[in-house]
Amino acid sequence: MTYRINPHILRYIEMVEQEEIRACEEQHLLVAYIRRCFETEAIYTDDKQLENYLGLAKYFPFERVFEWQAFYIALHDCTYWRDTGMPRWPDGFCLIGRGAGKDGTIALESLCLISHYNNIKGYDVDICANNEEQAMRPLEDALDVLETPENTKKLKRFFYWNKIKIVSLKTKAVMKGRTNSPKGKDGLRSGIVTFNEIHQYENYDNINVFTTGLGKKKHPRRSYFTTNGDVRDGPLDDLIETSEGILRAGDPDNGLLPFICKLNKKEEVHDPMNWEMANPSLPYLPDLRAEIKKEYREWKENPKRLPAFMTKRMNIPETKSEISVTETENIAATNKPLPDLSGWSCVLGIDYTKVTDFASVNAHFRKGDDRFDINHSWLCLNSKDIPRIKPDWREWERRKLLTVVDDVEIHPDRIAAYVADLARKYNVLGLALDDYRYALLMNALKQVGFDAADHKNVKLVRPSDIMKIYPVIDSCFANQFFTWGDNTVLRWATSNTKLVPASARAKKAAGDDTGNYVFGKIEQKSRKTDPFMALVHSMVLEPLLGNGGKLATPEIQVYTY
Repeated sequence: MTYRINPHILRYIEMVEQEEIRACEEQHLLVAYIRRCFETEAIYTDDKQLENYLGLAKYFPFERVFEWQAFYIALHDCTYWRDTGMPRWPDGFCLIGRGAGKDGTIALESLCLISHYNNIKGYDVDICANNEEQAMRPLEDALDVLETPENTKKLKRFFYWNKIKIVSLKTKAVMKGRTNSPKGKDGLRSGIVTFNEIHQYENYDNINVFTTGLGKKKHPRRSYFTTNGDVRDGPLDDLIETSEGILRAGDPDNGLLPFICKLNKKEEVHDPMNWEMANPSLPYLPDLRAEIKKEYREWKENPKRLPAFMTKRMNIPETKSEISVTETENIAATNKPLPDLSGWSCVLGIDYTKVTDFASVNAHFRKGDDRFDINHSWLCLNSKDIPRIKPDWREWERRKLLTVVDDVEIHPDRIAAYVADLARKYNVLGLALDDYRYALLMNALKQVGFDAADHKNVKLVRPSDIMKIYPVIDSCFANQFFTWGDNTVLRWATSNTKLVPASARAKKAAGDDTGNYVFGKIEQKSRKTDPFMALVHSMVLEPLLGNGGKLATPEIQVYTY
């Protein structure tokens, strides 16, 4: 197949490939992917439309359109399938460092798409954000362009504007900024919905409302522009996970353009030349570079005082709440041989996030102050995170610490069979797992004698339960009471666990005399916490063990939770 790449797209590709600009792994993977798409797919870039779009930049106070901006606009707004004429990448995700020109890029893209150069009637641009300032900033940037005296006379022939909207006189398309207020959102007829600073969204409630109006106009698009932030496991992390799957695992892109700029690792921050990995505009903005240099010195002296430096300038999340669950030497101290635990009493814990990913079971024993844990995990080969797991998980499999499941999911029967095997070897007094995960495993666990309703030997764990047991776990680490054997999977997961301040509701449920922490992940995708959380869940039931050992049996055999 013969193919041609537009010069603006090719220019940025070659800048990354030839290391004319320092770029992160995701950018190198992206430009290779874009080359491959043009080589193998029947797509084209509308050169004339792109030149007209970029020509609008002369009205902006830009000294130039940066190569990354032209690359993004060319692919997101001007590249189409040959057979249908539909946009090849209708969804654009741009994760870029603070100061790169995000709002100006949104303003330029918005004027392009409402203009007669797009020539789609009523192609409304809705810029959405959590607060009015972020929603209105790109609109205000565009209004500044229109109200600049040397531009106004000419641009009045094409646009009408006031303080809240810009209207194309030819296409009647409207550009507006919108916040999370529900008023009027159900009536949207957007051509494109642009989310500014999506890192602030904790869920999809408002995103879904904003996007329900898409599809009423030709060529519907979405844009997500953001720095990184402090909200984890929300829409931003989902977009990052999807993007990593496209770039690293070969997942279908489903129309998403994954433009991610960040440091590869935290240590790279100490070389100022690496800062353009997170901010490709930096080589052209000396004032911004000077400001970042000043912030870097302040951050280096006291990182906790300026956590936003790494999170927003370098797109490496670092928050004040990230406190390691324990010291490294305490985790290493768990590597002691396990005694023969045959016939001992124990309690079990289960944890998993998705059965298409990773799952763990922990058997927890006690004798006096000493705690002993047997921990086993399952890894589904269908997991999207496998390319990001750095340790040799095949070695874990050979050592029988991990079972690799070549199936669409880790079937609940596998976990239940392992639980049944433990119950044959040890005196299992109870089993604990997350309240929200029980429904999936309930029937399989019933078959092996564990049931929350009838047998009442299953504890459904809540955050308040974890808060109550946290001081015990903390003491066991501090005094090095844990013995796990040479279980590298459990130690690996524990080292990825941080303390997170508990919610007010959890604090109230736990009582005032307990710790104020629950547990969270340090690295969201490349490392797991399931093995450690299985241990945590098992320790919620530790009171059943009494002082532990072979003779530890509760006076009452039936418990209600």
